Amino acid sequence: MIHEAITRYLQKHHQTALSPKAVLFDMDGVLYDSMRFHARSWSEIAQKYHLNARTEDFYLFEGRTGESTINELFQRTFHRDATEGEKQAIYKEKTALFCTYNDGSPMPGAAEVLKEARMAGLQRLVVTGSGQSSLIDKLNKSYPGHFERDKMVTAFDVKYGKPHPEPYLMGLEKAHVQANEAFVVENAPLGVEAAVAAHIFTIAVNTGPLPDHVLTEAGADLLYPDMGSLAKDWREIMEAARSVRL
Repeated sequence: MIHEAITRYLQKHHQTALSPKAVLFDMDGVLYDSMRFHARSWSEIAQKYHLNARTEDFYLFEGRTGESTINELFQRTFHRDATEGEKQAIYKEKTALFCTYNDGSPMPGAAEVLKEARMAGLQRLVVTGSGQSSLIDKLNKSYPGHFERDKMVTAFDVKYGKPHPEPYLMGLEKAHVQANEAFVVENAPLGVEAAVAAHIFTIAVNTGPLPDHVLTEAGADLLYPDMGSLAKDWREIMEAARSVRL
């Protein structure tokens, strides 16, 4: 399965080899078990402002910037963009709710994936649609020695959020690598779309309530049910990446 996935990736992108030097990790739902708190916060905000949304929508929207999510809901409900004032006020409220609910739990298995990536000599970067410093600041406490601030891409760094490839293209730039020299680990369909659009080999972990096909249809090259399963296969993925040639 792994060899076949790498071969398909190389053929699709007209590459001769996958030579990993870096891993770009999404944060919510990959490094932290936090998406349930994001979804709860957004759902309460949507109800308060009479915005047309279901809880499932916020798993589908995951990866967008906060402003983009608010605009999407305003377009759906009121057929107009939110004003700058509305976006700032609503996102501030949503952030406050999230900080109240979030317990900061690391995603089970994430530490093992990071350990395997470090042992393989790969750079580790974070590429997140979040702009919430409370969660970003916890990275070094949760995963000491893995991440550097100048190798993080957040909502504050980009003009376009996921599914636009800009966040992952910026991650490649910060790692000083080409697309075929990186992996992406994502849990959200929009994040998978962004990584695929950036021509990066994309590993999806389905840590949320969405069906598997949502991630495979978004273009994921490999799919795992959780981070622990990915950690167990990491060395096999690395061996395959280094051996498959076209």
